[in-house]
Amino acid sequence: MALNFSQRLLLKLLGKFSKNKAQCSSPLASGLSQGGGFLIDAIEKYDIFIPEEANEEERSLAGLAHDFSVNEVLPKSADIEAGKQGITPALLKKAGELGFLMAEVASQYGGLGMGKVPTTFISENITHQGSFTVAFMCHTGIAMLPLRAYGTHDQKQKYLPRLATGEMIGAYALTEPGAGSDAMGGKAHADLSPDGRHYILNGEKTFITNGGFADLFTVFAKVGGDKLTAFLVERSFPGVSIGPEEHKMGIHGSSTTPLILNNAMVPIENVLGEIGKGHRIAFNVLNVGRWKLGAACVSTCKRLMEKMIPYAKARQQFSTPIASFPLIRDKIATAAILTYHLESIIYRFARTLDAAIETLDRSSPDFDAKREGFLKEYAVEASIAKVYGSECLDTVADESVQVLGGYGFCADYEVERFYRDSRINRIFEGTNEINRLIITNTLVKRAFAGELPLLQRLEELHRQLKNGFPEAVDVALGREIQALARLKDLAIYLAGLAVEKYKTKLESRQMVVAFISDVIIQAYALESGLLRARKIRAKFGEEKAKIAETMVTVAIAEQVSLLSSRARQVLMNIADGNEKDFVRYAKDLDLLVPKLFVNTEKLRDIIAAKMLEVDGYRL
Repeated sequence: MALNFSQRLLLKLLGKFSKNKAQCSSPLASGLSQGGGFLIDAIEKYDIFIPEEANEEERSLAGLAHDFSVNEVLPKSADIEAGKQGITPALLKKAGELGFLMAEVASQYGGLGMGKVPTTFISENITHQGSFTVAFMCHTGIAMLPLRAYGTHDQKQKYLPRLATGEMIGAYALTEPGAGSDAMGGKAHADLSPDGRHYILNGEKTFITNGGFADLFTVFAKVGGDKLTAFLVERSFPGVSIGPEEHKMGIHGSSTTPLILNNAMVPIENVLGEIGKGHRIAFNVLNVGRWKLGAACVSTCKRLMEKMIPYAKARQQFSTPIASFPLIRDKIATAAILTYHLESIIYRFARTLDAAIETLDRSSPDFDAKREGFLKEYAVEASIAKVYGSECLDTVADESVQVLGGYGFCADYEVERFYRDSRINRIFEGTNEINRLIITNTLVKRAFAGELPLLQRLEELHRQLKNGFPEAVDVALGREIQALARLKDLAIYLAGLAVEKYKTKLESRQMVVAFISDVIIQAYALESGLLRARKIRAKFGEEKAKIAETMVTVAIAEQVSLLSSRARQVLMNIADGNEKDFVRYAKDLDLLVPKLFVNTEKLRDIIAAKMLEVDGYRL
């Protein structure tokens, strides 16, 4: 069913509403004063946005995106997956006509000027067809953001209105055959032409999403051999050509091609940002792309639960629905718990960005520079959203296939496609390994630069290891609040120990760094879920909060047990055969990690029963 005029009008009205709403907030009011600050701040400091408090306009927007995805995109799934020419560009153009591509584009360039929260409602409801989702997310995310954030007025005026309607499709070209995670190691180069009117680009970019049909590429090349610079490169420019489509494990219907630059002539006015400052564009754009990827993973987890649960209820073995078997119910509970915490992260982070950016004066000449500062400030949270989201989705996809058994392995059932499609997310936007290194290394660098008081908290933590920690507060989820605080302390303790042990060589100790990041990731996820459960109770009552609180209780109990076990082995590795050191570390670990006596099997069955009752994911 195509969206009618009144629905389109509602979409435009929502853009104005969301913009005005966001201007009333500040970073402190949104619950996050500093990037990474959640590690040291008490949970009481935060008041996050939760999807349960969505207003009527936001719910309507989610419904419009859902209807477009189900009624316009999903019926064309077979043609999309077969790579039929023109299908995805046509759907993107239709999405543009309905307003979905222009959501974050400023009104002066033909957009709606929405914030991150309303666009998250779009992102997580337009994802029923994985290959189309990739094209949509690329176009509205990493393809358009460089121009929106760093373009001149003339550049924006020239390209943004056409990108916002789908008349032009965008792509992002950073990766090269010999430079993936090492973005600065690219060989593509740009030389000023003799007449000074063009830069002549040479090199090859690879794995370019939307490459087969994109009209405008953000391309990174080195000027003078070492000054990484971004360029706006049109497909029609002389010397620009597109290589053959890659044959991929999943997302078969998405376009992934090389971009070949052979003396490509790019006008000097198409330099994006400053010469030699391309790394700032590349890395800050990826921060937002990582959060958007997490948002897409939320909805895909929900789609999978909508497939696995009805099947489990209908499928019988031994004259009994398999939904009654404890091991199947446990898989459903796992999917629900992961989806809940991921959803909590994504909306929390979206509101954090909205509130921070809306403290700025959009008419100020330094608006873009200050906005760039916020994108950099929350790089840790963006990496967490990406890693946690992609790994949640992989688990949910795997469990969905397992619930369907042999049918889950067959292409006639959609979970098979979801399973294949999900795998790329751990590689997109920087591999999860790279993002794990980013999380801990960034926080350590900020601590030593005096930008984040982690060192002060470490000193206080060592005093508490001698004198004792505060008792749990007698409130709902009081034990969980205390356990979460200790998990944060565990991350800080391990980081401090690793710095003391390895000093300037810490970055080379990737296994230790990655585990510290795992603790940080879980701390942020669990805190987001806990904050959400508390807010549901405060706004809607104890009964409404029961399932959310149950999921938080299970998740914290299980992660405390799992992470403390893994931490013990990491401490053995750090001790490196010195038994005396390990005994000291192990004593600290026992003091840090609380004992939670929770029957998670019983609580998991309660969670599964709720999801079976609603035939999918719903609190």
